[in-house]
Amino acid sequence: MITCTNLSNELAEPLAATAATAPTWLLIEQSGPWGAKALTESHLDSELGRALDAAAAGSGVRIALIRRPGRHADDRPATGHQVIVAHTVPGRGWVRRAEVASPAELLELDFGALGAGEHGGFGDAHHGGPLALVCTNGRRDRCCALLGRPLAAELAAAGHSEVWEVTHLGGHRFSPTMLVLPYGYAYGRLTDTSAKEVLAATAAGQTLPQYSRGRSCWGRPGQAAEHAVRELTGEHAADALTIRQEPLGGGGWRVLVTHQDGRAWSVEVVQGRSEPPRPESCGKAPGTPARMDVRSLTVL
Repeated sequence: MITCTNLSNELAEPLAATAATAPTWLLIEQSGPWGAKALTESHLDSELGRALDAAAAGSGVRIALIRRPGRHADDRPATGHQVIVAHTVPGRGWVRRAEVASPAELLELDFGALGAGEHGGFGDAHHGGPLALVCTNGRRDRCCALLGRPLAAELAAAGHSEVWEVTHLGGHRFSPTMLVLPYGYAYGRLTDTSAKEVLAATAAGQTLPQYSRGRSCWGRPGQAAEHAVRELTGEHAADALTIRQEPLGGGGWRVLVTHQDGRAWSVEVVQGRSEPPRPESCGKAPGTPARMDVRSLTVL
């Protein structure tokens, strides 16, 4: 069977600058099956799912459902719902967690403040190791289930990190994909070995650019620029770089990448199209996904 993942691999499609954009993640435990649109197609009340989606719209908060790895998630009684909220901007990041009796309680949150990096005292600070979120929603794309679920199970069995299955991280064709907190880097085309390397690096405050799709708090031009600077300098410290991007006349972006030691780079990024056409997801018609190309990189 030719899958979107097979084609993406054969075409050597770059991973960089393909991460979903979200400065803040709101992750809600919901066991049982997930539909393609999990907020309204799961055991979570569909009206509540729509209300949460509306509350998050335009706020900078991305909502996803999570569940523990395993083949029989539906067998676990839901006496409460774990909730994880994470803001991932360098130097201002935090991870908070709580258990709620009903996800309806989350409608009381100030989503605008969460998106801006203010947690308002929600829950308790997470002081443990990295949180690994592996995309496994087969109703969204079969590759996520076929490749993601075994990876989540292996990482959970290894016991090095707290592991969750998650509904959607974008980029099915890069499966298996994983978001890692606290830094918010997304990774793709992982193996058991490379995923464990990523988690070990995260625990040490590092990122591994060779598997990275980008840091989700940056827009895609910023992700491309950060990746280019990391390749140039060999810098792996997760919080070493900050990004400021601005649009250029006639299309494209100028991105200022600043190192915490004072170094800086100006990166020009333009949007291109991926050729030849390929499906972005299994079952979809072939298309030419947008990609971010670095046109120039200047040391300031």
